[in-house]
Amino acid sequence: MSIHGFFQTVPLEGTALALLGAALAVGLPCAGSATGVGTVGRAGAGLLSVDPGKFSRVLVMQILPGTQGLYGLVIWFFALTKLGFFSGELAHLTPFQGLEFFGACLPVALGGLIFGIVQGRICAGGLSLIAKKPNDLSRSVILAIMMEFYAILALLASFLMLNHFQF
Repeated sequence: MSIHGFFQTVPLEGTALALLGAALAVGLPCAGSATGVGTVGRAGAGLLSVDPGKFSRVLVMQILPGTQGLYGLVIWFFALTKLGFFSGELAHLTPFQGLEFFGACLPVALGGLIFGIVQGRICAGGLSLIAKKPNDLSRSVILAIMMEFYAILALLASFLMLNHFQF
């Protein structure tokens, strides 16, 4: 049985799948960002206990993993707008359309989760560099921004796929 035939026999509302995709698009990146920001916060607290004067450098490094949550929020808002959620006229999708919409939300959902956690680890490692060489903040930021590039690609992929839908 093909996947299309499967969804014809199973009573599954496509709009529910689309809304689940939108929820994951914001929830998973926020979880990744929270984990990453927490990782940097723990490392930063240790550094600040020794040298409180490095607070601004620690803050810069702690902000970076939080961007994935913002990207997820952008896609969540765009997805719900596409579905007509804010206008009060929610689109009625077939199960296959809902699955497509769900899939369009996955790049930012999964990417944001993974990239937020990994970027937090990179930023925490960057604090070790800053502890020894306080003037090397820019090098630490550049290392963290390398991960940011891929988060932006995931954001772009989800945006372009969602932009395809016309209801």
